[in-house]
Amino acid sequence: MFILGLNAFHGDSSAASLDSDGVLAAAVEEERFNRQKHWAGLPVLSASSVLGGNQPEHVAISRDPKANVFHKIRRAVSSPAGWGRATSRATNALRITGLKEQLIANGIATAQTQLHFVEHHRAHLASAFFCSPFDEAAVVSVDGFGDFSSVMWGTGKGNQLDVSGSVRFPHSLGLFYSAFTQFLGFPKYGDEYKMMGLSAYGEPRFAAKVRDVVRTEKDQIRLNLDYFTHHDKGVEMTWEGGEPIIGSVFSRKMEEVFGAPRAYRAELEQQHADLAASVQVVLEENYFALLNYIQKQTGQKSVCLAGGVALNCVANGMIFERTDFRDVYIQPAAHDAGTSIGAALYVQHQILKRPRSFVMRHVYYGSEHSDSAVQQALDQAGCRYSKLSEDELVRQTAGQIAEGKIVGWFQGRMEFGPRALGNRSILADPRRADMKDTLNARIKFREHFRPFCPSVLAESVGEFFETSYPSPFMVMAYKIKPKMRDVIPAVVHQDGTGRLQTVERDVNPLYWKLIRQFGDSTGVPVLLNTSFNENEPIVATPEQAIDCFLRTQMDVLAIGSYLLLKSENEQLSANRSSFADSAPVAG
Repeated sequence: MFILGLNAFHGDSSAASLDSDGVLAAAVEEERFNRQKHWAGLPVLSASSVLGGNQPEHVAISRDPKANVFHKIRRAVSSPAGWGRATSRATNALRITGLKEQLIANGIATAQTQLHFVEHHRAHLASAFFCSPFDEAAVVSVDGFGDFSSVMWGTGKGNQLDVSGSVRFPHSLGLFYSAFTQFLGFPKYGDEYKMMGLSAYGEPRFAAKVRDVVRTEKDQIRLNLDYFTHHDKGVEMTWEGGEPIIGSVFSRKMEEVFGAPRAYRAELEQQHADLAASVQVVLEENYFALLNYIQKQTGQKSVCLAGGVALNCVANGMIFERTDFRDVYIQPAAHDAGTSIGAALYVQHQILKRPRSFVMRHVYYGSEHSDSAVQQALDQAGCRYSKLSEDELVRQTAGQIAEGKIVGWFQGRMEFGPRALGNRSILADPRRADMKDTLNARIKFREHFRPFCPSVLAESVGEFFETSYPSPFMVMAYKIKPKMRDVIPAVVHQDGTGRLQTVERDVNPLYWKLIRQFGDSTGVPVLLNTSFNENEPIVATPEQAIDCFLRTQMDVLAIGSYLLLKSENEQLSANRSSFADSAPVAG
């Protein structure tokens, strides 16, 4: 029995499949195929890829148009000013209800396929708990909105979830953070991580004013709606056929209290960093108030987290300090892409009552490419390369990094989720204080306040970080020990933290081997790791990896068993050969 999970007609559209044993077999975001960041629509390419020619008996959608329907009607009746802007949401809901016909038309389902609509936050909860190693835990989902809710919490035990509470529209901790993200001149869908990065450069001197915008009462988030427009005027939203577009959600009250909003790409001033720091502090206060209430209500010492707010790595790094939870599992794709996994697992366990059969210890659920496919792409591009044994590939790659070279690392199956975790990564030497600026100037072109992250051997994490609890998915930021900040300066953020990935030998043997080789030669078993891309979705195919290598100032490409040096391919780089328009879907 195959189960297909879909996040459809929503940001970060994705697909995931469970095999006949109920184990996650494949998962991928649609953006990796169509090359449009955060793409919202029906993930046809992703679904076809994860099914691999199989027909699913069940399709689970991480949306339920019937959820909270009476609350939706009551809200619509009480807010006639927002009726005009509700049209796009109604159209979106109709697409969901007519989904089976679209799936059949695209060859993804048959008339016999059973379709299940799973409420958005239940899918989030399922993605967190049913992927975790815990038999019992508190489970919490916190994000903007999904199916008219912004928070849901309860307890997971065995193969069942018991929901205890939720927060409904118009109140949302995620929307609070998004509103200030927009106010600070970061208007694009998913830009919240930029404000989080900026917050490390400021002082929270506006925190008292920001506290007037949001508060938490037991398990209820409460917005001061004077600062928002979504509850009465509505918000313009575009969820179909491209990158999602969300209109402004803050009101003139925000401007009256905090001054003029920063224009997009305008100069950043200290007051902007201070406001970001203030918002981050207030987010943390409310986040931990919610988690502490839930901990006391459930009596659990373990917690599983999902939802967009659960990707706030700065807050996550303080969970042990600010709450009584002692074990944490955060789904690596805690944002909406992960609901495709959650919807499938919800059907598997909650509806079909099948037992749990796996723990999600890694994110390598995407496509993989053979050495022959890689060599064909290299030859087609006219590249000069060397084919090496695994040991020699690792030795030479580690040596190039130690010499200050920037390396593209394309190996094994592609990662699922927002982080590159050692299979589609750009790697560099964390010991070089100038490496952050070098990467930005030559390849990434990112804002100066956004950090680069460390991958560290799991057995060495306590040597560099004040917290040694495993963090395999880059969803927690820990304080770097003061004596180590000058040792690995390229991955130390302004606040002295690092958003780390702990790498275990049995989870990713090749990447572990590379970091170990680098550590043996330098004394530092840490690599700077950032996603293999340049202002685009993470590369998915050998052609895209070669193209990114050639058109940027990357020095080395380690792709499969092959090693390429930029110095031997200068003319191809000058020509800026591109494969982006002809990349295959999978290989």
